[in-house]
Amino acid sequence: MILEHAGNAEARTLAGWRKLGGYASVEKALKGMTPEQVGEEVKKAGLRGRGGAGFPAGLKWSFLDRKSDKPRYLVCNADESEPGTFKDRYLMEHLPHLLVEGMIVSSFALGAKTSYIYIRGEYMYLLRLLEKAIGEAYAAGYLGNDILGSGYSLDLHVHPGGGAYICGEETALLESLEGKRGNPRIKPPFPASQGLYGCPTVVNNVETIATVPHVLRMGGEAYAAIGVGKSTGTKLISASGHIKRPGVYEIELGKVSCEEFLLSDAFCGGPKNGRPIKAVIPGGSSVPVLPLALFLKTAKGEARMMSYESLADGGFVSGTSLGSGGFFAMDESACMVRNLWNLTRFYHHESCGQCSPCREGTGWMEKVLHRLEAGQGRLSDIDLLVDIAKKIEGNTICPLGDAAAWPVASHIRHFRHEFEYHVKYPEKVKDPRHGEREPVAMPK
Repeated sequence: MILEHAGNAEARTLAGWRKLGGYASVEKALKGMTPEQVGEEVKKAGLRGRGGAGFPAGLKWSFLDRKSDKPRYLVCNADESEPGTFKDRYLMEHLPHLLVEGMIVSSFALGAKTSYIYIRGEYMYLLRLLEKAIGEAYAAGYLGNDILGSGYSLDLHVHPGGGAYICGEETALLESLEGKRGNPRIKPPFPASQGLYGCPTVVNNVETIATVPHVLRMGGEAYAAIGVGKSTGTKLISASGHIKRPGVYEIELGKVSCEEFLLSDAFCGGPKNGRPIKAVIPGGSSVPVLPLALFLKTAKGEARMMSYESLADGGFVSGTSLGSGGFFAMDESACMVRNLWNLTRFYHHESCGQCSPCREGTGWMEKVLHRLEAGQGRLSDIDLLVDIAKKIEGNTICPLGDAAAWPVASHIRHFRHEFEYHVKYPEKVKDPRHGEREPVAMPK
């Protein structure tokens, strides 16, 4: 559905996009619907935010303070920074007009007269693609004053960030957009009442906004019929790691099993080098890692499906999260200690430093993991890591602390034997910069 025209060169131009049915949702909304009706269709669709949290988009829109006499804003979060996630980049590169169309319809529903796409600083070539698409939309009368004679006006801008992961958090994004340092804000107040420039604001992810035109074309109820339960519609998955077919896939939520997605030739194609898959992180680096057996089946022995509910079954003890859809698989050659050290270095580097549990805790975890990886660790270090992660989780202004803590807890929970191996056999632990070490066997 979303990626139907990805790869079609015509879809990158306004003329080609219109030939493929593009901007039909704009005409439908502005010529025959009220903003409230558009919002109601998104609610009926059960569309959940595709940025990671999975919060219902229509419900989020309903929180917007419409009684305020201040301007309202819609901000698209295109600061795709989660390691292992690249589906928004793919979407913007191949279907820039789909995002522009979604911004127009969503802004109309929210009553926003000015909207922004906050794009990752490293995505400068995408910024130019989006600016070209926006320019074409202005020229065709889809942006600017009195769009299509409807009386509704909208200005759309693209703003590049500085390449900070923390600006993927919506309040840090708003701070950056205002020209300040990208530090998360204390909530409440929430952006729905006091967001950009202190005005009512909605922040949505690229994939979420790009889905809105499809919801409007087919109707909310028809969209809700796709998928399973509260996991309605389709989801883009960025697949990478030790698999034969890395790339971006669009799946119908709840209708594809985890086993099919990982092993079938229709999707990832199974392990790349013939070595068995050992672990999977299905939703981006911040979600818990699972051993293959737990990824394929729930604790009850049922086949796990690619949906929000099925992956979360068992909580963070034996389950995980669909998150941002950053899916990566690791085979037996992967060292889980090295993998966790790499992730923790990232979170330590990207912490804004505003909260001491995150600022100090991520640095402490990185040092301990470096010690273990270098073969100089102690058995007590393993429990120390768990303890630090517990003290970070839930004690910070924004979820970056949680994102740093969850991988630590899950790596040790499921692969503790590898951490113990590093302590017991330091002479076998090679320098992480050189080659692969022998696989550590799972305990029987």
